[in-house]
Amino acid sequence: QVQLVESGGGLVQAGDSLRLSCAASGRSFSTYMMAWFRQAPGKEREFVGRITWSRTTYYADSVKGRFTISRDNAKKMVYLQMNSLKPEDTAVYYCAADTNGDAYDYWGQGTQVTVSS
Repeated sequence: QVQLVESGGGLVQAGDSLRLSCAASGRSFSTYMMAWFRQAPGKEREFVGRITWSRTTYYADSVKGRFTISRDNAKKMVYLQMNSLKPEDTAVYYCAADTNGDAYDYWGQGTQVTVSS
């Protein structure tokens, strides 16, 4: 079984930066597709970005140019560097893993990011 634990969330002001971390277990972490999602109050969960085993990345238009996903396979860690934060970025951020190439079958507990204006 895969366990994912996010950390690094907090309360910041618009324009600030935060770095979220996702610590993962799992025998074959280096092969997993990893992704970040977020859910704002009163809204559905939305896709933020993903990173493949080869470190190819893809981002939602809303965060492109501001957020960067990276991974350290030796440490079994995934990161989300968030720059130029906006109040609209306020949400619970979730780390997710696709271990079979079909769906995101494992999720972390989430970490709260609050951006004040």
